[in-house]
Amino acid sequence: MAAALGTAITPAAAAPVAPRGNHRLPRHRVAASRSRAAPARRLALHASASPTATADAPDEAVAEPSVEPPETKLSKLACPICYYPLVGASDQSGDASTLKCSSCKKVYHNKQDYWDLTVAVGSTEYSESMPAATELFRTPLVSFLYERGWRQNFIWGGFPGLEREFETAKTYLKPTIGGTIVDASCGSGLFSRLFVKSGLYSLVVALDFSENMLKQCNEYLRQESISDEGLALVRADISRLPFMNGSIDAVHAGAAIHCWPSPACAVAEISRVLRPGGVFVASTFVADVIPPAIPLLRIARPYISQITGNNTFLSEVEFEDLCKACGMVDFKFVRNGFYIMFSATKSS
Repeated sequence: MAAALGTAITPAAAAPVAPRGNHRLPRHRVAASRSRAAPARRLALHASASPTATADAPDEAVAEPSVEPPETKLSKLACPICYYPLVGASDQSGDASTLKCSSCKKVYHNKQDYWDLTVAVGSTEYSESMPAATELFRTPLVSFLYERGWRQNFIWGGFPGLEREFETAKTYLKPTIGGTIVDASCGSGLFSRLFVKSGLYSLVVALDFSENMLKQCNEYLRQESISDEGLALVRADISRLPFMNGSIDAVHAGAAIHCWPSPACAVAEISRVLRPGGVFVASTFVADVIPPAIPLLRIARPYISQITGNNTFLSEVEFEDLCKACGMVDFKFVRNGFYIMFSATKSS
């Protein structure tokens, strides 16, 4: 769920966002003053709203100079159903408590630890089963153990360790420094926290399908006294990302793609949300270390996937082919045993 070679990079200035806890917007982002009308609040929430006031607008609406409203961490989010922007609705304190789709009008609520932007959120009767691997990582036990031994065991598969993985990822991600990065399938936030502490990005979106992983991520933020300024925690489906087309600069997915129900659908979604020139970086396992076993694995992997919910990859060529099929180019990778980290760039 939760990627080694970079030179020192000057941290980019982080855009001011909400204090840690409920992951809400600062009051001054929702409205410049308590007296401001509701339309002005929506202007502050929406980077896409028109910044120009009309000549006959009320005095309070033109009290400040007409400037492009600054982006916030919520202005990057979109409805996972129709991909239209979300409009914030504030509570009595002026903080954003819900997000509403500007098209289909569906409402998404702040879950205290994260925003739930899954398609079926709010359903009372409907439910669907997920692959075994997905459900496993939703359990409180695995979420608790993930950074307490589980992820560390990946070193036996050739993973070089957290620091070296992060350095390699930074090397691939250099063209996107200063923008917005989504740490997809972030787990308990191993890399999300590193991206925040590095100061390399104006916004880090820690995204996972597991509610308990996101709660664990929030707990680590408190334990390590890491400000969530420039950080948003979001629950979402990797195959239905809550972002508008071409709105994201980079997507990182550490040790995750083998757990995705459909890697093809997920990579297609990642390509959709990446801007031209945006970068996708991922790490996972490749089971080609023992060549004589490859023909057998090729036959058995559909059944392995059905039983365990995990995907088995047999060559880095498979990832290159998938990225190319989804509109990405400039494929690069590093290998060590079963471990692979690769990157691809969204074509311009």
